[in-house]
Amino acid sequence: MEVINAIGRRKAAVARIYLSEGAGDITINDKELKTYFPVDTLQFIVEQPFNTLEIAGKFNVKANLTGGGTKGQAEALRLAISRALVKLDETNKPKLKAAGFMTRDPREVERKKPGRPKARKRFQFSKR
Repeated sequence: MEVINAIGRRKAAVARIYLSEGAGDITINDKELKTYFPVDTLQFIVEQPFNTLEIAGKFNVKANLTGGGTKGQAEALRLAISRALVKLDETNKPKLKAAGFMTRDPREVERKKPGRPKARKRFQFSKR
């Protein structure tokens, strides 16, 4: 089987993955999944597409993650894995789409505006 690549993004995080048949090893930036994401919930997020399709342990994933925080990176990786599984087999798409894994979350951080401490917050108003 050939190697399938895909890209997933979330907030400022970018995940580039290479999916191939194997024993279910997930390697992120040359580290094991449990080392890179020590929190169980983040590991669960990454493995969700495989668990939804009931094919856990059949594919190896080699991922390069950059930018963002841990939650954003985990969700970017989930999107990339979902896209790769759809490239592999189009019949996977309805299940993954129903679970909400095929949608790129468009929410980004709003930029800071001049004359304000943050994007929308204002400095305290003083009448006198």
